[in-house]
Amino acid sequence: MSEASSSPSAGTCYRFVVASAEEAATLIRERLGPEARVLSVRNVETTGLRSLWASPRLEVIARIDPPAPSPAAPPPPPAAGPLGGDGSRRPPPTRSLSDLLRRSGLSEVALGRLQAAPFWAGSEAAPLHRALVGAGEHLRREADRRWAGAPLTRAAFIGAPGVGRTTALCKWLGAEVFRRGRLGHVVTVEFDRPNPTGPLPVFGEALGVPVARFPARTQPAVAGGFVYFDLPGISVSDPAENAALSEFLAREGISQRILVLNAAYDHSALRAAYSAGRALGATHLVFTHLDEVPQWGRLWDYLFDGALEPLFFATGPSLTGDCEQDVFGELVRRTLAFGAAAADAAPGEPGECMAASDNP
Repeated sequence: MSEASSSPSAGTCYRFVVASAEEAATLIRERLGPEARVLSVRNVETTGLRSLWASPRLEVIARIDPPAPSPAAPPPPPAAGPLGGDGSRRPPPTRSLSDLLRRSGLSEVALGRLQAAPFWAGSEAAPLHRALVGAGEHLRREADRRWAGAPLTRAAFIGAPGVGRTTALCKWLGAEVFRRGRLGHVVTVEFDRPNPTGPLPVFGEALGVPVARFPARTQPAVAGGFVYFDLPGISVSDPAENAALSEFLAREGISQRILVLNAAYDHSALRAAYSAGRALGATHLVFTHLDEVPQWGRLWDYLFDGALEPLFFATGPSLTGDCEQDVFGELVRRTLAFGAAAADAAPGEPGECMAASDNP
């Protein structure tokens, strides 16, 4: 640091002791020029007898910054594509329908089923938005052709512990009472394992749906009514542990069996639970925890299998909502919209729980 001189240099710090800020500004401007910058200002105390009559002083440290470098020339715009082997520019890669469906989580098995369908022949060459529409229409036609959507009368909800089985039952009860105006009751069953009922008794009371523990009436109490069974969790790893449950279903003649799966499970756990449900004679399918699943495409594997009729998608913990209407239609929208993230397609909004086959 130095006192100001007649030829100040860039990057050097200069010290001024002045009586006021105005004096400092004038000195800096005159001696260092307009590029000078003040680094610090502090009071300088006068010592000794002089402090009795001397005015306060300021110490100002200033510096001349070096000139800013001239801006670099902007980089050339990117070429249309990478260089080919002969030095020519290749066009940017185009997205195909197969690529988009893979990005949405569709497995190779499910994609193979689509590629074998008649509509696929012209899809790869068609504009992408038309190919997506064609895929969606094909999937909807498959759903309409596959399931008649017969109403449930005596059905058991089965599934591994922790999948949201009882919550799924409550959602379905809400749809039965509020949307379809049906009446009925629920029977909870225990074997060698406890079966906590959670909010089911209170929820049933609010709906006007009696909830009773077995032994209880297992046939509908009113004409056109329903009976639903809340059973203990099934074992995925040991089929022998499900013997009592299987015997109960057979003895009571309960042919409608709704398998509840947690869609957030990994593929191996989901497939094992699906196989265990099939072994117990499952006829319908419910997926829960879909609010935790970013990609829905892998669910097509279970719908393409065609063995179980999809009932609804549960997208949250609410007992009376957080259900997706129209299982196949919503899955089409979620799958294709996710695959074509650059397009304007948006996933549908969750609505009131209803059967996949119900038409609003």
